[in-house]
Amino acid sequence: MDPDSHGSEHGAEPPGWTFVTVTYNNASQLRESWSGIDLAGHRWLVIDNNSTDNSAQVAESLGAEVVRRSDNRGFSASNNIGLEMATSEWIAFVNPDLTPDLRSLERIEKLSSTHSALIAPQLVNFDGSFQPNARGFPTVPQKLANRGLGARRIDTSRYTRASFESPTYIAWAMGAAICGPRAIFDQLGGWDSRYFIYYEDHDLGLRAWQQGHPVILDPDSRWIHAWQRETTSFRLAPWKHELRSALIFYRDYPELLLTRRRYESGRFAGLASQLWRPATINTHAPEGRGVS
Repeated sequence: MDPDSHGSEHGAEPPGWTFVTVTYNNASQLRESWSGIDLAGHRWLVIDNNSTDNSAQVAESLGAEVVRRSDNRGFSASNNIGLEMATSEWIAFVNPDLTPDLRSLERIEKLSSTHSALIAPQLVNFDGSFQPNARGFPTVPQKLANRGLGARRIDTSRYTRASFESPTYIAWAMGAAICGPRAIFDQLGGWDSRYFIYYEDHDLGLRAWQQGHPVILDPDSRWIHAWQRETTSFRLAPWKHELRSALIFYRDYPELLLTRRRYESGRFAGLASQLWRPATINTHAPEGRGVS
């Protein structure tokens, strides 16, 4: 598909959900995670950032509609192409190394409709163990402590958790899987394209809270995630991207530079009062009801 032609070729009946996946040399992850998934009734958009492997061809063979970009402008900008192309009411931004559980989509719709919220399914490893994709306030000390750096006295459970008994309010969720009504993503203006990669999910969650849309982790919606983070080992390019994104993020959110909890007042007061608290789900909420 021409990357400059973002309109839908579908008929009047929109798909149930649109799944948006950004790829860059992810052929093996696509085969491992997406093979065998029946996406009938839904639409899968893959935005390929000029991969040098056969990611685009593999995605097409698995049923995706592929946009082939002639360059790589990053994760956020490519997600926004998918958002612009989507015609469905519901959207899930999902990584190439993720396997969604389609049985949970109705539950996610009802939970989102109850709270006008973005929903993060609980990410799990292949053995079913939970990954800590639920996050609290991303202060610099908390992030360093979570990487095993800085002061050991810092309680990292205030920043990252992995076990919940019920839907729970969180500050933001790992961008491997973020779901919600298109109307919310449109209201937010999509993903901030200043972030090439890293910190864009922090920013999305905090902006959602500021505009009255909480972020909720649902432990009963469990999606498998291979989780291959490049900055767990030392390669210069990923760390350069991480540093550049961090500088952008903390310029926008300077109150998160410190540990004095200044972030618990002002623009984040609502988030601070709800963080880690359970969120109810209205199982009788009308289906397909997003944000008006």
